[in-house]
Amino acid sequence: MTLLLMIEFFERNAVSPYEIIGPHVQTLEALIKKRISAVIAIMKDIEKNQTKPTTAMLQALLEQEEPKKKPLLVEKKRTTGNQPNYRERNR
Repeated sequence: MTLLLMIEFFERNAVSPYEIIGPHVQTLEALIKKRISAVIAIMKDIEKNQTKPTTAMLQALLEQEEPKKKPLLVEKKRTTGNQPNYRERNR
């Protein structure tokens, strides 16, 4: 079964044991490098034109300070002349 799979692989990829693989592999390598370079160029373009501006906009939105709100409840101290303060009451 393994031998049949190997033979099928060589036939499907047009590789012959009598053929020198050197130029064929170099051609494939050049093609792969060209495609990888194209992918890298696309990714750099996406990063430059989409990701960085979007990130900058999100950061600008998130870094905005919330308007300072006044506290709703304000504690007021009432002081009258006849009421003793805390220390005097607990003596």
